[in-house]
Amino acid sequence: MSDHSYVVSVRWTGDRGSGTSGYRDYGRDHVVSATGKHDLAGSADPTFRGDRDRWNPEELVVAALAQCHMLSYLHVAVQQGFTVVAYEDRATASLNLNRDGSGELTETTLHPVVTIREADRVEDAAAAHAEANRLCFIARSVAFPVHHEPEIRVLAGDSSAGAAD
Repeated sequence: MSDHSYVVSVRWTGDRGSGTSGYRDYGRDHVVSATGKHDLAGSADPTFRGDRDRWNPEELVVAALAQCHMLSYLHVAVQQGFTVVAYEDRATASLNLNRDGSGELTETTLHPVVTIREADRVEDAAAAHAEANRLCFIARSVAFPVHHEPEIRVLAGDSSAGAAD
């Protein structure tokens, strides 16, 4: 296996003419970029004087977890022989703030809704989330638990089941 590397640039665009002369004197706006890709408009969470219309770092971590899990899950589906025809997720996360001003994400829960073709594979499709989590590069890299509360649907609408790991 070869190692891979990634290069991302972050450029602060929040100088309002006086730099960081005071906590309320500067914007948290920034641009996240990578060669050949569209820029992402970033900021802090609105709680920390950020712009709610821009992506904040915490959202980007949760998005990375949800994307990685989905891509790992689709791979597992192919390996295990069931057919995914739709996948969507509404991931959530919790952030703890400490008295010293630091903080950390303490957990994330993915809520994938997966539609499969085979009615007799609902249990397999639910169980596959554990293997997808094991394979997900991002989930393996974070220092907090990533929970899963999947809902499995069958294309024809014949049966539905939910499972958590």
